[in-house]
Amino acid sequence: MIPITRPFLPDLDLYQAYVRGIWERRYLTNNGPLVQELEAGLKQQLGIEHLLFLGNGTIAIQIAIKALGLTGEVITTPFSYVATTSSLVWEGCEPVYVDIDPETYNIDPTKIEAAITPRTRGILATHVFGNPCDIDAIQAIADKHGLKVIYDAAHGFGTMYKGRSVFAYGDVSTTSFHATKLFHTIEGCAVFTSDADLHYRMGQMRNFGHAGFDKYDGVGINGKHSEFHAAMGLSNLPHVEAILASRKAQGERYDRLLQGLPVERIRIQDGAVWNRSYHPVVFRSEAVLLSVKAALEVEDIYPRRYFYPSLSGLDYVRRQATPESDRIASGILCMPMYDGLSEEDQNRIASVIRAAV
Repeated sequence: MIPITRPFLPDLDLYQAYVRGIWERRYLTNNGPLVQELEAGLKQQLGIEHLLFLGNGTIAIQIAIKALGLTGEVITTPFSYVATTSSLVWEGCEPVYVDIDPETYNIDPTKIEAAITPRTRGILATHVFGNPCDIDAIQAIADKHGLKVIYDAAHGFGTMYKGRSVFAYGDVSTTSFHATKLFHTIEGCAVFTSDADLHYRMGQMRNFGHAGFDKYDGVGINGKHSEFHAAMGLSNLPHVEAILASRKAQGERYDRLLQGLPVERIRIQDGAVWNRSYHPVVFRSEAVLLSVKAALEVEDIYPRRYFYPSLSGLDYVRRQATPESDRIASGILCMPMYDGLSEEDQNRIASVIRAAV
């Protein structure tokens, strides 16, 4: 079987060495030494001063919304994983969808200002598949209208924009370290900010508001993470450059193998070095997509319709017209990509697609 992805696993002896240390210390959670070591390693790897290691990417977005005091309307994208929208609704905000750029699949900044009302308080945008948004345009709009910016950068690990990690932009940026991501801690995430005060507030929020054993500083929630998950992150961190190189080679191979087919491919934002987090292909119609997907599955190959459906169709949000997002969502298919996917596997995938198309 060829799945859409397969988690990278480090050397078992290295992971077990970290676990033995946990056994000896009997310090399992609550900002333990491995969590602190992982945070320090990530800061060095990413060149970012302020970050926090949290339990999952959804709680990271929710803490960001709460820490920034967002209420009312928040402009967001309909083309993302459902957690981008559900986090807003969960925190009592109203998602206002702005349609996407049909080439980058990111929120279209030329359409944002038309969606701003007196109730608008922020922008929550996704760097789709690790492809950076038009960061400069979004920041200019936010500055003009006094809005906060959160980036859902779940897929962004390893992507650079204008020489800096994509996590360095916005008031807050979040990412995911779920097992499906190119860098993972099994479950987990990080939240980033350049604002020291905001970093402190989010740090209090992830641990119930504790400012000591018997003192509290504001309302908090449980966003902490365990030493075992940090151990996996520390074991995987030395392999990041090799993983990125492998994905680059796989992505370029797909480009060659699928060249000439009547499909659309993502346009990467100017100024970006893309991490090749996914390899999306957009077919001419949903009917073509479904025939290709069925042909692949007959051969025990399992791509993913990612992202589908467009979030503007969710039954718990106000219905809004997003024709570009709807079109892309109906035709997009992400190809299998993971460390260890062989050239032979990719040749086989491409052969099935060509025959089906």
